[in-house]
Amino acid sequence: MPEPAADSAPSPLDGPRFAFGTLSVLPVRVTRWDRGAARGGMLSAPLVGLVVGVLAALPGVLLLVLGAGPFPAAVASVAVPAVLTRGLHLDGLADTADGLGSGKPAGDALRIMKQSDIGPFGVLTLVLVLLGQVAAVTRLYEGSWARGALGVVVAAVAARLALTLAARTGVPAARPEGLGAVVAGVVPVPGAVAVAAGCVLAAGAAGTVLGVPGAVRAAGAVVLAPAAAELLLRHCVRRFGGVTGDVFGALAETAGTAALVVLCLGGG
Repeated sequence: MPEPAADSAPSPLDGPRFAFGTLSVLPVRVTRWDRGAARGGMLSAPLVGLVVGVLAALPGVLLLVLGAGPFPAAVASVAVPAVLTRGLHLDGLADTADGLGSGKPAGDALRIMKQSDIGPFGVLTLVLVLLGQVAAVTRLYEGSWARGALGVVVAAVAARLALTLAARTGVPAARPEGLGAVVAGVVPVPGAVAVAAGCVLAAGAAGTVLGVPGAVRAAGAVVLAPAAAELLLRHCVRRFGGVTGDVFGALAETAGTAALVVLCLGGG
């Protein structure tokens, strides 16, 4: 993990740099690696989701315009976020599934999660989640390119909003080291609530391009997706004693998938 320069001074950009440097492969240099930068980074996480979502929607829309059809477009839009995160969120999802599925005490489960291989629970979870994401995005693109693109962007924002909420004060780290320890508990609850409210309002406003139903679906997705991730978060805290980097990845994938499902509700 990068270390901040000894003489670096705090900057308003430290938070966004931390967010983009840790949550994506975009070429952003992390200049500070401390709790202050982590706080700003976790508050900025939905911004990373916005950029990743737009970049994921572009190839999907392009394939639709070229006549490839909704399914190839959906595969492309699901693949881009995986590439832009080096698959770390998916890896975290698989590791968390293995840890939870092991049924072992916290210490043993955490050791299982640190292993490089993926067990049967992880494989099954990855397959089902990716199938669910592709199926949902295909359904959205079948409605229209605008509905598909909006859905991809909203889901990416909701996925990163789940990280902001999971990094709130009161949520402990399961280990004394790693990304989970750096970001656990750094976001004040009022700040997390404010970011969540802003994301809901922004999603609802963006959804108006599809009319009132679109606005309701978009805003609802940003409410319900983090709620689904919250259920997983609470279970992980009970089982592991806190959060880890893997848990954060699992939360992002859970929220993103839940958002896509919500956005499919109500038909075209």
